[in-house]
This record gives sequence, C-alpha cells and structure tokens, in this order.
Amino acid sequence: MAQAIDTSGNNARKSIYRTAIILSLLTAFEFLIAFTWELLPGPLGLEVETVRTFKNLLYIILTIFKAFYIIAEFMHLKHEVKTLMYSVMIPFLFIVWLIIGMIIEGAYYGRITLEAYG
Repeated sequence: MAQAIDTSGNNARKSIYRTAIILSLLTAFEFLIAFTWELLPGPLGLEVETVRTFKNLLYIILTIFKAFYIIAEFMHLKHEVKTLMYSVMIPFLFIVWLIIGMIIEGAYYGRITLEAYG
C-alpha cells in the first residue's frame, strides 16, 4: 500500500518537474533570441525591421503557448471538460486579438498623425 502512495507522489512530482523544464526551456529560448537577434540580419540577408518583426511574432507565439500550458497545468484545465476549458481560453484569445488590433491601429494613427503634422 505504501508503494501505491509513493507512485502517485512520483507521478505528481514528475509532472511538476516536466512543467518546470518545459517552461524554463521556452524562457531560455526567448532569452537566446533576445540577446542574439541583432546578429541575424547580416548572415540571413534580411533587413533589421524584417528580423525584428519575426522576433516579435515569435515572442507572441511562444508567450501564447506558455500561457496555454500554464492554464492547462496549473489551473488543471487539461483534465477538465472541454467546454470549461474553452470558456477560459476563448476570452483569452479575444484579449490577445484586441491587443494586437490596438497596436496595429495605434501605429497607423501615429503614422497618419506624423504625416499630417510633421
């Protein structure tokens, strides 16, 4: 009987370690990108703005993945009913969509204002 308790404890511990390792690797990859992105335009033959756009897009994708993983693991939604999971995930996606839209519209407004008033 003690063996069964120890096994379930090991499974929970393995899950915690797996989660910590996955999130640490993603964060380390983000730091690697942050400190080396300035070296990429030359060897790739791309402009700085293009590489910066790809870097920001990669950050957004990795952040969304980490957020979904954290929600699934720490809020235990991975083991819940799909409708409950969607009720948490879909509003999050709309918030991300709103933020991206505000950034795009803000950049457009800034560009138009700069052109109009110099």
